[in-house]
Amino acid sequence: MKNNKGYRPNVAAIVLSSDYPEKCEFLLFRRRGQKRSWQFPQGGIDEGETKIEALLRELDEEIGTNDVEILGEYPDWISYDFPPSSNEKRYPFRGQKQKYFLVRLKDNSKVDIDAFEEPEFDDYQCVTADVLFKKAAFLKRRAYKRVIDYFTKKGLL
Repeated sequence: MKNNKGYRPNVAAIVLSSDYPEKCEFLLFRRRGQKRSWQFPQGGIDEGETKIEALLRELDEEIGTNDVEILGEYPDWISYDFPPSSNEKRYPFRGQKQKYFLVRLKDNSKVDIDAFEEPEFDDYQCVTADVLFKKAAFLKRRAYKRVIDYFTKKGLL
């Protein structure tokens, strides 16, 4: 039986270190309590909130800073279905539609994954693109490749 539930609007940030463009390293974050779930920060767009407002709020909530320079926005929404094992808090949605942004941490900005009472992540690393595609959660790899390829073709990476 087909699920007729919709997709939750969401933003995602491809985060580059403050060393960019001299060094092209991505900040990849590990979801708390999930050893193999490395990803970029992401989160829902609240009603009445713009994509940029949601992006900055989610970065602040998830990595403890929104002190970033926005370098680009992927032109399309990318949708995916939640896996069957997904927890109930994500419903009534069948999945998410995401708007991706390429951001660079500003000089001297500090990531603090423990900034909130219930942190989303328990670790992070600066990684090259090769390592990124080996470490990123399998569910996310196709979208990450699509978005990173786009930003590369645009001359941003």
